[in-house]
Amino acid sequence: MTLARAAGNARRTIWATGDGGVEIIDQTLLPHSYATRRLGTVADVAEAIKVMRVRGAPLIGATAAYGMAIAADADPSDAGLGTARDTLFATRPTAVNLGWALTRMMARLAGAGPADRAALAWAEAEAIAAEDVALNAAIGDHGLALVETAYAARGGTVNILTHCNAGWLATVGWGTATAPIYKAHAAGIPVHVFVDETRPRNQGASLTAWELGEAGVPHTLVADNAGGHLMRRDMVDLCIVGTDRTAANGDVCNKIGTYLKALAAHDNGVPFYVALPSPTLDLSLGSGDEVPIEERDAAEVTELAGRTADGRIETVRIAPPGTPAANPAFDVTPARLVTALVTERGVFRPGELKAVFGGTLAA
Repeated sequence: MTLARAAGNARRTIWATGDGGVEIIDQTLLPHSYATRRLGTVADVAEAIKVMRVRGAPLIGATAAYGMAIAADADPSDAGLGTARDTLFATRPTAVNLGWALTRMMARLAGAGPADRAALAWAEAEAIAAEDVALNAAIGDHGLALVETAYAARGGTVNILTHCNAGWLATVGWGTATAPIYKAHAAGIPVHVFVDETRPRNQGASLTAWELGEAGVPHTLVADNAGGHLMRRDMVDLCIVGTDRTAANGDVCNKIGTYLKALAAHDNGVPFYVALPSPTLDLSLGSGDEVPIEERDAAEVTELAGRTADGRIETVRIAPPGTPAANPAFDVTPARLVTALVTERGVFRPGELKAVFGGTLAA
């Protein structure tokens, strides 16, 4: 299976196995090897989210939904489902899709008797996964228009800068920030993507570069600190990133380092777009200041893992022993730096989100 097929939804990042479990792509092994992993218990699902075998807000939400289906098979009682929900909710605090999916699953099962809950849970989890693919495809269509505009203005290859991995691997299918790129590439528009390495977990280097390479999309891996230089040299036509949680005012919480790219884009007149599926919009938060920021293990900053010349995967220390390290996983980009948000309903300014989505999302 190549990603060129997968980006066109020949295969998803998570799927039910039909025997009470799900299969995932183990993203901790990429790009050095491609392998799938079966999750058959709530503990398996929680571990996969926590250690980032699955990651990206939409995929975390879908995985948690399947986790609730697995829980309903094992113990469909109110107590059993409540324990599963709490276990899954505690895995990662920043991505709003996690809580959204768990709340939706619990609401779907609340009025059903225990004997009916497993079937309902599997159907609802599958619906959440299928909806994610559809939402991202729609984001791709709306974002394609932005790439077409840039192509008309440039008259040649459109250079796009992206941060972290808001691609197919971060969702069930298509990706958020990458969906317009895949659609443009399929339409014959010449695109080239600058891929931030995205320290400390290097998700751009290990995941986005792998994705784009598999899909045949021209790309160049760059150091995180290179973005401002590229923009100042007029080498970037637009930036497009994903989001793990967007507040009602349009503040965008995304992978650490996004804010710096937005500042550079603003200073150099480069459009800065955010791909936002509606489940990632949190209207209960007035601003991004209210988003809980996950603090991850300091070892992610002080150590690096990679493949050696003889094919072994090794972890090495890059800082002196005992060096203290802070590792906030996300930052918040103020709405004033966001040109527009690309949603499944269209492209909107940050200040328009409440009017567009307020009647359909729980605040």
